[in-house]
Amino acid sequence: MSEIPPSNATAGPPIKDHGRAGRNLPAAVASAVVLLAAIALSLAVWKTAFMVIVALAVVVAIWELRQGLLAKRIDLPEQPLMVGGVVMVVVAYFWGAPALVTATAVTALVVMLWLLRRGIDGYVETATASVFTIVYVPFLGSFVALLLAEGGATGFDGFDEGVKGIVTFILVTIASDIGGYVAGVLFGRHPMAPGISPKKSWEGFAGSVVFTVAAGVALVVYLLEGDWWVGVALGLIAAVMATLGDLCESVMKRDLGIKDMSQVVPGHGGLMDRLDSLLATVAPIWLLLHYLVFDG
Repeated sequence: MSEIPPSNATAGPPIKDHGRAGRNLPAAVASAVVLLAAIALSLAVWKTAFMVIVALAVVVAIWELRQGLLAKRIDLPEQPLMVGGVVMVVVAYFWGAPALVTATAVTALVVMLWLLRRGIDGYVETATASVFTIVYVPFLGSFVALLLAEGGATGFDGFDEGVKGIVTFILVTIASDIGGYVAGVLFGRHPMAPGISPKKSWEGFAGSVVFTVAAGVALVVYLLEGDWWVGVALGLIAAVMATLGDLCESVMKRDLGIKDMSQVVPGHGGLMDRLDSLLATVAPIWLLLHYLVFDG
């Protein structure tokens, strides 16, 4: 959800007020439809193609973080971060969690060595921000690859456990966003964190919980053929983690003094403004489905 910029933000062109919705709804819906259509097509035709979308998202998200951190004069080394991020996604998909851990460690080491070329000044600050970026974007994003790989086969069948897991993950996270949006606009009266995200309310959070639990139960029972209580747990985890992910990114933007990470997604702002909830939910969702559904 778009945020109100802090009072010390750099002056820019007037921002159109979209009311309590906080966004240009027609543009947001159109962008979401295009993105979801691309995801659905890749999963239906050849699921490995979905990894291309994930890799591109990682690259764009790293670029956005670099642009945002430049406001604090922190210049991320985007080339090794982007290359390392794509490698992390690929190894996670083809070789699993142990390979992802190794690729993450190697990427962090390569980035720290890369920064030696810049000299001493600001080394610790930039290296710390770089490692944070590695964990926040490609490491968490690689759990999407782990989830998709649950199905094993990578052919044109398209509808194995991995594909169903991705559909579940995406839809339950979308349910959190929709539930929070609808309940927040209609009933929002009590701010959850007014200093961080003024438009986020406790009523909106309650709406997220209701929508995600309902979606979780339906998806786990009818799509994944799991137990209903796993769906309840899935919904609760998704609502909490999606909200925390949104709040964490809001804190980052306020600290950096920016409204959106970029404007690459019409109606949504930056790609990171949409990925915040997805990045926060994917790891616990993979953990839950891996041990309680796919291995059950």
